[in-house]
Amino acid sequence: MQPYAPLGTIYAAAVLREKGYHVSLWDPMFANSAEEIKPVISSTQPDALVIYDDGFNYLTKMCLTNMREAAFEMCRYANQKGIPVFVAGSDAADHYEKYLDHGAAAVIRGEGEATLNEVLDLCFQDLNDFSSIDGLTFRQNNKTIVNRPREVLKNLDEIPFPAWDLVDVDAYRNAWIKNHGYFSMNMSTTRGCPFKCNWCAKPIYGNRYNSRSPENVVAEIKLLKEKYHHDHIWFCDDIFGLKPGWVNRFADLMNESNIQIKFKIQSRVDLLLQENNIAALARAGCENVWVGAESGSQKILDAMDKGTKVEQIKEATLLLKKHKIKPAFFLQFGYPGETEEDIKKTIAMVMELLPDDVGISVSYPLPGTKFYENVKHELKDKANWTDSDELALMFRNTYPSEYYKHLHRFVHKKYRRHQGADLFKKMISGNIAVSKQNVKRAAGFIYHIPGEWHHWRKMRAIAAGDTNQAHYFMDTAKSAKAFDE
Repeated sequence: MQPYAPLGTIYAAAVLREKGYHVSLWDPMFANSAEEIKPVISSTQPDALVIYDDGFNYLTKMCLTNMREAAFEMCRYANQKGIPVFVAGSDAADHYEKYLDHGAAAVIRGEGEATLNEVLDLCFQDLNDFSSIDGLTFRQNNKTIVNRPREVLKNLDEIPFPAWDLVDVDAYRNAWIKNHGYFSMNMSTTRGCPFKCNWCAKPIYGNRYNSRSPENVVAEIKLLKEKYHHDHIWFCDDIFGLKPGWVNRFADLMNESNIQIKFKIQSRVDLLLQENNIAALARAGCENVWVGAESGSQKILDAMDKGTKVEQIKEATLLLKKHKIKPAFFLQFGYPGETEEDIKKTIAMVMELLPDDVGISVSYPLPGTKFYENVKHELKDKANWTDSDELALMFRNTYPSEYYKHLHRFVHKKYRRHQGADLFKKMISGNIAVSKQNVKRAAGFIYHIPGEWHHWRKMRAIAAGDTNQAHYFMDTAKSAKAFDE
């Protein structure tokens, strides 16, 4: 229950309204099924339905089959009432034939605001020749037409602020307050990513990097704070503050405006170590930084074309902690070529550095990436997860898929146990307060031991049962000690 509104969608809505369109929003964040759009369509009677994925949410880039099926249902409901449907999103761009087969009039690829506006202009003029619109895929005379890509927007300050008035903000506020005691809203300061990680979601906004000005961002923060009184911001950029000098200027403006609000970001360890960025983030109010640590093995980082060093992960983590910012790691297991030794290095790094939180996944082949091209011949039976927590390894690797599911749980249990022990030591030494919450977290030192051992045994059994890895973990005590160390 950490819900965020569909930021990309309400950006598109704001652009359409600026062009004179009347726009309504159905936000399915709290919906139980796609059927809930039926009464919305009946009551609003729209001239067009736009199914617009939030491109700032990484889950949409994973192309989950549950989301695809929901989009197909919505297409069917609208088509039954003679309403044209336009779809924008990563999955639709990758599988446009399927969406066109299920009733989409056209699929928008890449950055969608300008493309959508041009499509609707022609649609409402009863002109169905979309051949001149960049970034669009459609059918004409039973032939699929894929127009050339659209150039990305460069001056992001020209885009109107998202249409937050269309969102049921109270529903989001209530969910956050009930579950976490504060209210967080999402914002974006950039589009695109210039880095070449060969497994990462192909950038919807291009391989180049465009940034809003710090002045423009602070102006939006002021507006949202005055109107919605939120306590916290998630800056959902792939990379926050890449432009030289941006973070320091942003911190200056936040202090000059006397804006006091906590926020979390996503960044890279190498960038955090530049330009005194970590100190500037602390001045601005940053509470949490998620970094794509991915692996504690330099061999795997190099294979991913990550462009970072294990030493930089350690240096950035320690510096963040020094400035009272909570570091958090995205970790990825199962990248092709990863061995027992690589896994042990990743686990050892996590237990040594003890970030505030970890997010663990297994390697996921996304269309449009070099990684996908390398393994696509193995994706015959399954090419998408159904849900974001399925954690299926869809290609052949060192160990079978079930092994990585237990590894995911094992690392979480082990991490929480070590975190609990560290917290207990700090309470005993007087470095942190003895509180009900801290005592509960410290109890994880004992609570997680049975689960950790259970998943460890499962991993050992699965690996030993693999005829290609029959030697693996034969000495249980020795292996368990090695992983613990």
